[in-house]
Amino acid sequence: MTYRQQRRLVTFAFLLAPMILLLVFGYLPIASMAYNSFTNWDGLTKNDWVGLRNYADLFTRVENYRVFYVSLFYFVGSFVQLALALYFATVLSFKTRFASFFKGVLFFPNLINGVAVGFIFLYFFRDQGGTLNTLLRGIGLDSWAQLWLTNPRLINYSLTGVSIWRYLGFNMVLFLGAIQSISSEIFEAADLDGANRWQQFKRIIFPSIRPVVYLNLVLSIKGALSVFETPYIMTGGGNGSETFVIRTVDMAFKFSKFGLASAMAIVLTVLILVVTGIQNLAFRDKE
Repeated sequence: MTYRQQRRLVTFAFLLAPMILLLVFGYLPIASMAYNSFTNWDGLTKNDWVGLRNYADLFTRVENYRVFYVSLFYFVGSFVQLALALYFATVLSFKTRFASFFKGVLFFPNLINGVAVGFIFLYFFRDQGGTLNTLLRGIGLDSWAQLWLTNPRLINYSLTGVSIWRYLGFNMVLFLGAIQSISSEIFEAADLDGANRWQQFKRIIFPSIRPVVYLNLVLSIKGALSVFETPYIMTGGGNGSETFVIRTVDMAFKFSKFGLASAMAIVLTVLILVVTGIQNLAFRDKE
């Protein structure tokens, strides 16, 4: 065998194992899910072909649109989260007292298990004996105490706040790493030219970390569309907090409508791909 043939063989051998894993645990389940979305499978035996009936049911029932409304709270929250993460990363990238301490404090929530976060804030937002209401009543703000997890007007704001708190540190670390990779000589030259912090951020930091901003934006919006863990633990999707993924899981495991749940999962996958494609076009560098 020639050297080129040997190199191709070694490359193929190294790629074979991950490609098999990707096929078995990635593409085959997606193909199976796509097939099931055209059936009325109940998870056990019944698996009759129904065509587009599941998709028609998904897009014609009014209650299904409620979950998209709930996703808007997390969608807006993702931009708030990114803005805060970028702000803290920028501030902590300059010479700041106790910078390491604040980095640890902001990143710590990302180390906590999602189930634990759900239970922590479940007690935090309780009406009687909850940390937040107890604090408000203790400082004389009794009128501010609310039913944070039972009032349909407030519940999604509360859950979105939990999501922002939990993932803020992760995005901040990504931004911070990108900012610290910028050469210090550029900042020294900017200081000599009299550029203030805002001008340095606008002209140096943001253009340099634009790919990381795009990556974080993709991850945040994808997470906003597929929120499940925190609201499921804290409310179970009740009181108007049901997300698309919670409804999908309930359809499959509570109502045994695996065909409809598969259709919902396919729609969510397509929606995420479309949003990612739009973001890719928006952030594509101009020649």
